[in-house]
Amino acid sequence: MSSFQAELGKGIWKENPVFVSALGLCPALAVTNSLINGIAMGFATFFVLFFSSLLVSLFRKLIPKPVRISLYILIIATFVTIIDFALAAVLPDVHKALGAFISLIVVNCLILGRQESFSSKNSVFLSLADAIGMAGGFTLALSMIGGVREILGSGSLLGYSLFGPSFEPWVIMILPPGGFFTLGALILAFSWWKQRRDKRLEAEEPEEMEPNQFEGWAV
Repeated sequence: MSSFQAELGKGIWKENPVFVSALGLCPALAVTNSLINGIAMGFATFFVLFFSSLLVSLFRKLIPKPVRISLYILIIATFVTIIDFALAAVLPDVHKALGAFISLIVVNCLILGRQESFSSKNSVFLSLADAIGMAGGFTLALSMIGGVREILGSGSLLGYSLFGPSFEPWVIMILPPGGFFTLGALILAFSWWKQRRDKRLEAEEPEEMEPNQFEGWAV
């Protein structure tokens, strides 16, 4: 259970795909002009990563090494197709807003990288924990970026006005430059918080006592 929790928390904070590892930045910048788009892309990535990790881990001993990458892509593409059709049927407006970036999940370095570096080498139990943590961290990052950009760029959140008609939207925030500004600011804040947390943990660790060289000597 401790290993499960460690893998689960790793992707959310310690190795966040966007804020720490800088993976999947293309959708993180392209589709996050609103919170709902960020959540939808995060959910789609979560679905694909979870079930891809499940299959790869289950059949890791049966997949021939020379064709493993091709098989990983085939597995990932299958689940991308499923979520693509599901979003088109359930949320057509969101599906239209995300556009080709749903199909590009197939080549998302985050998903393929987790299959090669983790799921193909670990048990199903740990692979699912890793998938949940990484996908959760990715969804959290996209939601934060989309939320900030929608609030500042449109004065709303999930379509609901926050500041009334007197608010002057920062139009640049829903344009491509706004994605870079928001991502940079959040990475800076995340790094600052992480460094502060690490220093606090180091300060709380008890110092090792040096052995007394005179201990045991007769007086």
